[in-house]
Amino acid sequence: MSNRNHTPKRDLYAEITANLIKAIEADPGKPQMPWRRSGRPLWIPENASSKATYSGINTVNLWVAAELRGFSSPLWATYRQWSELGAQVIKGSKSELVIFYKEFDVDPEVADDNGKRRVARASRVFNVAEVEGFEDPGRPERLGPIERIEKADRFITSCRADIRHGGERAFYAPSSDQIQMPDETLFCGTDTMTRDEGYYAVLLHELTHWTAHTSRCDRDLSGRFGKQAYAAEELVAEIGAAMLCAETGVTQDTRVDHAQYIANWLQLLKDDSKAIFTAAAKASQAVAWLKAKQGTS
Repeated sequence: MSNRNHTPKRDLYAEITANLIKAIEADPGKPQMPWRRSGRPLWIPENASSKATYSGINTVNLWVAAELRGFSSPLWATYRQWSELGAQVIKGSKSELVIFYKEFDVDPEVADDNGKRRVARASRVFNVAEVEGFEDPGRPERLGPIERIEKADRFITSCRADIRHGGERAFYAPSSDQIQMPDETLFCGTDTMTRDEGYYAVLLHELTHWTAHTSRCDRDLSGRFGKQAYAAEELVAEIGAAMLCAETGVTQDTRVDHAQYIANWLQLLKDDSKAIFTAAAKASQAVAWLKAKQGTS
């Protein structure tokens, strides 16, 4: 049987990883994660038709695409969905890859999976900036200078983490199971975020690290990443912090304090095309664990 017409199977992991690497390398003068670079508010990507938010690797990939291409709206949809909404995708527009999982029934005698099987499928979506005939409802103006972010405070307090302040470093100490934060007076505003937004962004990053403890998400990446486990954990924390910033109303953007890790992340992504998928999944798991704590304390 001839295989001359066989189409090579697409490597979805490699496609999205290549997009992320491209975003990081696009601006070597600003070596921070690409979804944190601009002065645009951070919003969870949303499907314009179903109103459902994207999750996991799709969130990361669409953030990256928005940063690379200068989109300010989080609304995305397929060509068909835009058509059903009465809009037309502009000729020459470029779509972005998203992945969804389709469930279908199988013979239970053939597969021991309760008669269900999940298969990854790829789809292409366009941002609202690339369509005509649809009015973007927009989003509220970004938060101005504030002293406290009440929603974020409630969220963090409900987690009941041991958070201490003092010194000039931010870190999570697994040995004592505590989060150490610099004194609040040391945080400064930048061109893209207020000092308060910066404070919460750093704290949410460390809170994501905190979920790695064996009594929580039990996240040990050494088996999966070996010597690059530290870089992988930092990537998990950055993705988790970005998700939590959006969830809790902290619209922070650029964070240059983590620039020192970018070389490790970039090498990790180049070495392992599935690393970003693993990191996004672990970050989503951490966020889900923290959200489950709300109202249970």
